[in-house]
Amino acid sequence: MSSRLQASTSLSSSLSTLSTAISSHADLPSISQQQVESGKAWVDPASLPNHGHSSFIGGNAPDYVKQLNYNTFMCYGVGEDDCFGHKVGKAVKFVEVNVNRKLERQGRLEATTIAEIEVTKHMLNGAGMLHGGCVAYLIDNCCSTPLVVLGLIQNVNGVGVTQSMSVLFHSPAPLGTCLQIISTSISLGGRVMSSRCELLDKDTGRAVASAFLNKMQPVLSKL
Repeated sequence: MSSRLQASTSLSSSLSTLSTAISSHADLPSISQQQVESGKAWVDPASLPNHGHSSFIGGNAPDYVKQLNYNTFMCYGVGEDDCFGHKVGKAVKFVEVNVNRKLERQGRLEATTIAEIEVTKHMLNGAGMLHGGCVAYLIDNCCSTPLVVLGLIQNVNGVGVTQSMSVLFHSPAPLGTCLQIISTSISLGGRVMSSRCELLDKDTGRAVASAFLNKMQPVLSKL
């Protein structure tokens, strides 16, 4: 119990220090500036424009992390009005962003984001159920967010391009279903990063889909 309390206290202290030290968007360090010089940069969350504010998002992550994660989701994942799936992506609402130390993983940090979206008519297939392609779109974007969060906490770039995605479809989601999308980081390396995701019916707890996502930092010269 003592070790758990110490780990929790240590994390709370470090997160509080980060939140206090960085009080505004303009003061944020450009995480990828050194990576630009070394040719490893991709998308720098601190360079993206603000999309609203993160005051509605709960969880223990610092406010600046919540804000930059949401900016990255909207700018890089959702994109402009005429981008693929924009109407769906824009409807996603993040409700929690958390960072915790996992004692069973030798105190390593783990980031978790929780988002919600209601299944509407334009998300359905011909059978009147949530389209599998829409599920993949939600997973690709939402499951990327804990990696962004963990990268911000550890001062590395957690934004990458999707390398592979393994999706299991467990049950259908009809019109009006409130989906809860729980995404958790697994690993964050220099080039390769991984996370997992669950799509649940918020009202019943029923699993709709689950997935593992692998991402990597692209080489800009090859883009």
